[in-house]
Amino acid sequence: SGSKALWVKVGGGNMADGVEPEKKRRRIEELTDEMAVDGGCGDTGDWEGRWNHVKKFLERSGPFTHPDFEPSTESLQFLLDTCKVLVLGAGGLGCELLKNLALSGFRHIHVIDMDRIDVSNLNRQFLFRPKDVGRPKADVAAEYINSRIPGCEVVPHFKKIQDLDESFYRQFHIIVCGLDSIIARRWINGMLMSLLNYEDGVLDTSSIIPLIDGGTEGFKGNARVILPGMTACIDCTLELYPPQINFPMCTIATMPRLPEHCIEYVRILQWPKEQPFGEGVEVDGDEPSHIQWIYEKSLERAAQFSIVGITYRLTQGVVKRIIPAVASTNAVIAAVCATEVFKIASSAYIPLNNYLVFNDVDGLYTYTFEAERKENCPACSQLPQDLQFPSSAKLQEVLDYLTNHASFQMKSPAITATLDGKNRTLYLQTVTSIEEKTRPNLTKTLKELGLVHGQELAVSDVTTPQTLLFKLQFLS
Repeated sequence: SGSKALWVKVGGGNMADGVEPEKKRRRIEELTDEMAVDGGCGDTGDWEGRWNHVKKFLERSGPFTHPDFEPSTESLQFLLDTCKVLVLGAGGLGCELLKNLALSGFRHIHVIDMDRIDVSNLNRQFLFRPKDVGRPKADVAAEYINSRIPGCEVVPHFKKIQDLDESFYRQFHIIVCGLDSIIARRWINGMLMSLLNYEDGVLDTSSIIPLIDGGTEGFKGNARVILPGMTACIDCTLELYPPQINFPMCTIATMPRLPEHCIEYVRILQWPKEQPFGEGVEVDGDEPSHIQWIYEKSLERAAQFSIVGITYRLTQGVVKRIIPAVASTNAVIAAVCATEVFKIASSAYIPLNNYLVFNDVDGLYTYTFEAERKENCPACSQLPQDLQFPSSAKLQEVLDYLTNHASFQMKSPAITATLDGKNRTLYLQTVTSIEEKTRPNLTKTLKELGLVHGQELAVSDVTTPQTLLFKLQFLS
């Protein structure tokens, strides 16, 4: 039949055709090497016409260029020689971002990622190959881009973003996020706020490091441009982030029905009780031995209730709150983010103002709107936050408020206050010895703790590198 003939023509043919892809790959590498060597531009590997696609945007005006834009060759040279971009995350979004930025003329790129490559990443994180499984994502991504794109220098950092200090972040012109964690987003947001300089209450615009943030969830995604101190920040719009799915504790403990219930039982109840890796060691979703232990114990729990479906991958997904990723959504959102980096770095086009929503669950839908700054945002307003409680309220109630309120959504807040001229820790959860010592304070009233109306409380949390100030207002 005609369909069969077509199949034979496209997919059949000489058995020797199987070697063609390998021949093509080698030929492409040879051509790339030739262009890099014979380009005539020294060590940069630039050949004639290499950046023509970028020059079309920077060396001529057009209907979408910025009103103040003047075409020149200087913008391209800034991208090639000077502009330093930091990419946070080398996963689904990060791989796309690194590729897009490197091909757009950005040569000085740093990338941070704390994860190692898992076999499940290979269907969409195209900078990685099966031989790379187990290696740090940042290292492999940098090696691939550096070897594939002549003149590009990607510097990897296999660590948490919290492990690097102000001096590190201050060196970049633009930071672009491909993170899968709201906590990490809030932390880098707080870091960039801490780098701002104010003179007599007026923001020094030269201290602003633009933040471009992208996020995806299945077939949905968003991208936003944040100018710290000028536009809405991550914490200004915290309510926009979907709440994490939590299962009722009574279901987890007594009536599990789903594989996820068994995994959560082990993570929440069994881990603290048995402390398999030592006292005070918390679950680390990026540590294979931790996931393996939870997986094995979850299988035992599931067997007791005749529940099937526990897998290592599901265990990792529940512990790390992993949402299924779609490669095409990552590609779209990364393209938007890379475009915004290009706009800001070149000053040739007006940036997104300031939030884009993308959805292709059913058809294709995009929408942009201007997210507004919150006047009393805890991250960017520079104003102490009011905490209104009766003096009879217990410290536990304050802790619950900071954890559950949509504007704060803290994870493990530590509270200190100045009493009788001395700094006193009222509660600190992250250090076991101090937590045990300060735990009795949770059942005491604010009055019993010696706090008064107008008292300033300093609160620190993993969601921000800054210490937030709160002013206690007693309700009559």
